[in-house]
Amino acid sequence: QVQLVESGGGLVQAGGSLRLSCAASTSIVSINDMGWYRQAPGKQRELVATITSGGRANYADSVKGRFTISRDNAKNTVYLQMNSLKTEDTAVYYCNAPVVIYRIGSVYFTGNDCWGQGTQVTVSS
Repeated sequence: QVQLVESGGGLVQAGGSLRLSCAASTSIVSINDMGWYRQAPGKQRELVATITSGGRANYADSVKGRFTISRDNAKNTVYLQMNSLKTEDTAVYYCNAPVVIYRIGSVYFTGNDCWGQGTQVTVSS
């Protein structure tokens, strides 16, 4: 019942743009921080960007000036606009929410460290 679902990945040429979306399942009623991570083949998962419920954003140095994270709190959705893509941006991108509040019937629960299934971004030269 607690799901984060990414979409928007695909194949793009270097210099192009993609916009990723991550939507929370309707059972989730509140999310504080949200973020995007990525994992390239043979590498560890790394932080791309995070955003608080108030809109404060934080970026990895490698994407500053090229990527923009945003969110729609009413929809519990976070976005990642990726511009000027480079081949080194190729990875599976994952959405993350460290803490969520979700509801089953009339009962509220806390979920920790929620991840989406990932969406593949491939940047060709």
